[in-house]
Formats: sequence, structure tokens, C-alpha cells
Amino acid sequence: HIAKKEKCKFVRRMKNISLSLTHAEAVVSTQSTGKGNPADVIELTSSVFDKEVLDSKDMWLVEFYAPWCGHCKKLAPEWASAASTLKGKVKLGAVDATQFGDLAQRYGVRGYPTIKYFPAGAKLDAEEYDGGRTASDIVAWAEAKLEQFAEPPEIRELLNDDVFTEECREKSICVVSILPDILDTGAKGRNEYLETLRATGDKYKKRKFGWVWSFAGEQDKLEESLELGGAGYPALAAVNIKKNAVLHHRGGFSKESINEFLQYVIAGRVAPSVIRKEVPKLRKATPWDGLDGQLPVEEDYSDLDDIELEPMKTEL
Repeated sequence: HIAKKEKCKFVRRMKNISLSLTHAEAVVSTQSTGKGNPADVIELTSSVFDKEVLDSKDMWLVEFYAPWCGHCKKLAPEWASAASTLKGKVKLGAVDATQFGDLAQRYGVRGYPTIKYFPAGAKLDAEEYDGGRTASDIVAWAEAKLEQFAEPPEIRELLNDDVFTEECREKSICVVSILPDILDTGAKGRNEYLETLRATGDKYKKRKFGWVWSFAGEQDKLEESLELGGAGYPALAAVNIKKNAVLHHRGGFSKESINEFLQYVIAGRVAPSVIRKEVPKLRKATPWDGLDGQLPVEEDYSDLDDIELEPMKTEL
């Protein structure tokens, strides 16, 4: 009788182990189709959930599943594919609700699979995911949320070569602006130009462009390489360093004009120019202090009239 009871316990344990592997096995099946990497789906437990999800600044989509659930098995390869596509932007997790019922209860899970959305930044509570169940649906839904709540890009002053590398060499497109000298615009005029760039950058934040600026003559070698600023300032161009291409904006420096230019760039309706001179390493510059410019102080020579000069000696 004891042996029979032990045998029953063993069978139940093996059944539970088998069921717990079902989700992983369904995900692993995606490896053969090339749709996604199962390692990109983060398995979450009660002990790590708060630290991994709630305390992070990342956006999360979390699937609550049951190993025996047919719909969960069907979702698993789509979930893995979406996780691979969104890697680095949105984290996708999975919770076995039959093992971690406390998490399922906390978030009101009543059926499987249930997907919960945890926004980037502070997470007061989870929201229901109301998108489709294919990988493309999941990716589209997540990217729409990213665009809706993403921080606008920083418009960075070109203070050194590191800034240019991070914003231009390492990104597919960067928008380079060369503004007039501060003596020509004053602080008010320069801030208006920068606000135009911030507003436009916010509009295109989903594109992950780099945004940099300098002023006339400060990075003259860069201006020469990109053939930028020769017709006056402000000047703006979209640059693709990897393809050695630059696209010059010929219109005015307004939100409407720059927006139209970038739409043409994205649609491929602006003919690029080849960067004929190698882009140089940028020199270190002093950051703008936000103030109006000051004319250089001229030396005062008014007291020279009071100086008695010795008479010049002439030699015979």
C-alpha cells in the first residue's frame, strides 16, 4: 500500500514537471521556424517579479499562462517572435499561473492566456492588453505605446567627438543643425531655433534619429565635410554616416518646413549627396551658457597721447 502511494506521488510530480515544460517546449519550437529566440521571453516567478517588472523603468508585457492551456501553446511561438523583435525596447515575460497563483490573483487573472501591460517608468498598476495575438499584432501594439509615452529625444550640442559618435555614427540617421552665431541671434533667437528642433524631434521620436547642433564656425571642419552652412545660417541636413550620405534641407528653419523635409527623407524623395571629405574628429567645445553673446573687449589706447616719447636719434 505504501509503495502504491509513493508511486502515485511520483506520477503526480512527473506530470507537474511535464506540464510546466509545455510552455517552454512550445516556445522552443519557434527555433526551427526562425521566428524568435525563446531566451528573449523572461520567465517570471513570485520571488523576482517585483524587482524585474515593478522596480524597472522598462515597459513590460507579461503573459499569464497555464501549461495545459491550448491557446497558451498557440500563443507561445508568437510571444517569442515578438520578444525577439522588441528586444532592447520592450520586455516580454511569462508567468506560470498554476505555480505562482499569488501573482495571478494579484492581477485578477481569470482565464488563460491573460496579457498584462506595465508601462515604462513608475508602475502604479497593470493595464489590460487589448491587441491581437499574432507576433505582428503584439509588436505593433507595443510600438504604438512606446511612441505614445516615449520621451522626446535630447537635442545635443556638439561639444566633442563622443556626442557625434553616439548620435550620428551609431544611428541610422542624425539631423545636424548649424545655427547662427550668438551675436547674430541673441539668446532669445537661439532658443527659438532649439525649440523648433525639440518640437520636431518629439514628432519623430519613434524613428530614433540622432539630433545635434552647433553654431557657425564652431565645428568648421564638420561643416566643410558635410558642405553645410555655405549658403548661410541656420543650416540643417540629415546625415547617414554608415552610407556616407548627406541630404541637405533647402527650406526655411520652421517646424513645418523641417517636417516636410524629413517626410521626404523617410519616403526616399530627397536625392542624397555623397560625403566627399572624410568626417573629421570633432574638437572639444565650450557649452553654451544660455546667455546673450558679448562682443570682445577692445583695448583702450586713449591714454597713449600722454606718453612722452624720446626723440629719435639720427645717425650721420
